[in-house]
Amino acid sequence: MHKSKKGTNNQEVKARSLWQDAWRRLKKNKLAYIGFIFIIILVLISLSTLLIDLFTNNAIYDKYVIEMNLADKLKPPSGDHSFGQDEFGRDIFLRIIWGTRYSLSLGVSTVILSLIVGGLLGAIAGFYGELADNIIMRIMDVFLAIPPMLMAISLVAALGTSLVNIVVAIAISYVPTFARVVRASVLTIKDQDFIEAARSYGANDLRIIMKYILPNCLTPVIVQATLSVASAILMIASLSFMGLGIQPPIPEWGAMLVNARTYIRSGWHITVFPGMAIMLTLLAMNLMGDGLRDALDPKLKD
Repeated sequence: MHKSKKGTNNQEVKARSLWQDAWRRLKKNKLAYIGFIFIIILVLISLSTLLIDLFTNNAIYDKYVIEMNLADKLKPPSGDHSFGQDEFGRDIFLRIIWGTRYSLSLGVSTVILSLIVGGLLGAIAGFYGELADNIIMRIMDVFLAIPPMLMAISLVAALGTSLVNIVVAIAISYVPTFARVVRASVLTIKDQDFIEAARSYGANDLRIIMKYILPNCLTPVIVQATLSVASAILMIASLSFMGLGIQPPIPEWGAMLVNARTYIRSGWHITVFPGMAIMLTLLAMNLMGDGLRDALDPKLKD
């Protein structure tokens, strides 16, 4: 009994050291660390807007973010409005700040949903193999044959343009990616000695998959999820730009560009700042994803 407890403690210390080493390597990668800090700032902004709306009963959101002021439309950046005002006289800076919550939360929600569904399908396919593997992965191949953007457009057009439908439509297009990533990891893990040891102690298949296999698939899944959030944000913005995504007056970044393109000659600022928000977020996500891939790679040596 004493030996078993000691072995468990050693495993916990080893796990902690692996994550600590990964964090140390990530901090050494300056670009990845900058991307990480930028994403943390976006998360804090999203949470702050949520709290502001909660404590002010949406007063600031209603008055300064979505309320129109046509007398001041297309006003350029100034001391009162650092990013200028849009085609309806609304403050672009505040709309970008509030839009962070929608773009980021929708992107993360999409990836979480696709990760849950795709991860379970990939784990089942890789663990059981043979018939289950053939059925699941052939279905995934059919989905992979359809470009994600085309699939999302088709599903949103069929389901409607609500927030839930947009998340579900984009999540479905990413399910095959996560299924293949998890399946590949499961195939390399399921024959390891610790899996056989778990079987010998009477662990059932569900316990083995949930407790022993999936936690050991985290490294490639985390990297893929980070990169997928960036792609999902871009896809949400693209759908909004085509009129199939978030509908006005919700200040989602892609939706802000829909009407702004009409006024690009008379008001450059109404397209530049939302476009920069999308570009910088995608850049930060990709930098962080690349950094995580290097930091979590156990083959890397300092």
